[in-house]
Amino acid sequence: MTYFVTGERLDELKAELEELKGKGRLEISERLKKAKELGDLSENSEYAEAKDEQRKVERRVDELEQILKDSVIIKKGEKNSGVVGIGSTVEVAINGKAMRFFIGGRNEAKPEEGFISNESPLGGSLLGHKVGDAVVVNTPVGKAEYIITRVE
Repeated sequence: MTYFVTGERLDELKAELEELKGKGRLEISERLKKAKELGDLSENSEYAEAKDEQRKVERRVDELEQILKDSVIIKKGEKNSGVVGIGSTVEVAINGKAMRFFIGGRNEAKPEEGFISNESPLGGSLLGHKVGDAVVVNTPVGKAEYIITRVE
C-alpha cells in the first residue's frame, strides 16, 4: 500500500517512531519489571496492563515502519496543472460558502484544519476535476454539491 505524506508529516512520523522505540519501549520494560516483582503473574493486573500497552506500542511501531517504508512524499502545490490531485490545495463553494482544503494522504487528514485525505469521500471526489466543475459528494446527511473555484 502506498502512503502519501508531506515532508513535514514524514518527519513527525519518524519522530513518533523514534520516541516509541526509545522512551516508549523503555517505560514499558520498567513497568513489566516492576509488575513481575509483585509476584503471581496470573492475577497481576499491573502486569496484564503493561503487556497490553506493550502490544499496542509494538503494533504502532510496526505500522509506522510500514508507512515509512511505503511512503511517497507529496509537495504542496506541486505540478499545478489546474487539475485536482494529491498535494493540491482546492477552494470550493458549497451553498454560497467558500471552503479551502489541502488534499493529502490518509496520514495527513485533519479535517478541522482543512487537511483531507485523498481516500475521504470529498477528497476522492475532487480528484481529477478542475476549476468550474461541480462535484457531488455523498455525505451522511445526503448529497452535497461542491463547485471548484480554485486549484493550487
